[in-house]
Amino acid sequence: MRNDRLPAPALPSWLEEMVPFQRSCIEIQGHRLHWMEAGQGRPVLLLHGNPTWSFLWRKVAAALGGEPFRVVMPDLVGLGLSDKPRDPSFHQLRTHARIIGEFIDALGLAEQIFVGQDWGGPIGLLALAERPEHVSGLVLLNTIADPPRADARPTFFHRMARWPVASDILFRLLGYPLNVLASAQGDPSSIRRNVARAYRWPLRRIVDRVAPLALARVAAEGVGARQWTVPDFPEPSTIEGLRKCQTFLQTFSGPSAIVWGERDPILGRKLHRLEHLLPEARVTRTQAGHFLQEEVPEVIAGAVRDVARRAG
Repeated sequence: MRNDRLPAPALPSWLEEMVPFQRSCIEIQGHRLHWMEAGQGRPVLLLHGNPTWSFLWRKVAAALGGEPFRVVMPDLVGLGLSDKPRDPSFHQLRTHARIIGEFIDALGLAEQIFVGQDWGGPIGLLALAERPEHVSGLVLLNTIADPPRADARPTFFHRMARWPVASDILFRLLGYPLNVLASAQGDPSSIRRNVARAYRWPLRRIVDRVAPLALARVAAEGVGARQWTVPDFPEPSTIEGLRKCQTFLQTFSGPSAIVWGERDPILGRKLHRLEHLLPEARVTRTQAGHFLQEEVPEVIAGAVRDVARRAG
């Protein structure tokens, strides 16, 4: 790694106890990116989506403890403890992929096992499509990695993100969807009390809540709102980026696995799309929800170990 590791922001004691990992920051393209890591060995890159942060992976990282892995958990710019740009147009698939790509290069994450969920899937895959020699195995969880069909229907969540005025009030002022993450779970009790509080903490200030709405609007193209246009978020590049992800998966020859939460109200019914792209992937269906890292961390860790074993 380049010698440009920067100190991480301080955490309140109750939250610091929940993430007993090494934490650092690095500046990429003028933005400070925060990440956590644990262990030594083959890199395992765990990439979250919207509106969470690396805290989401703490149970998976713990389950991988003692294995010969260097587990790396970055926060997307705009979320977690990374910088939070105020311009909504920053949040484009290609922009995030470029930043994560430079992060991969800076940390020297060669022969990595990539694990992506939600937005972390296409962002990481697009970054790796530009550097395929860096990845030896894939584990994908409740994500989208190809363009939507022309007749696909958007979910209620993504329709809400397109509501004029009301969506800004809901996401920016009221803190949606961070205040209702449990509703996306198979077991709602998996996100409550200090866990729910930990997800809200990085975006506790209204001024920092740009990313959740911006990413939800852009993501609408990836789950069936392709026919919509919004003046500030036309995002034709999202479809182009998803096509590159699709091509990368279709040509990927390494071992892969899919772990899926079937009780996910957002993407639960999209499993067939990944199965089509990765027909050789070992698929594990669970009764978890969207944030399945909270409900089935051992299953995810098992998939990582299996893919790493097959990668050699």
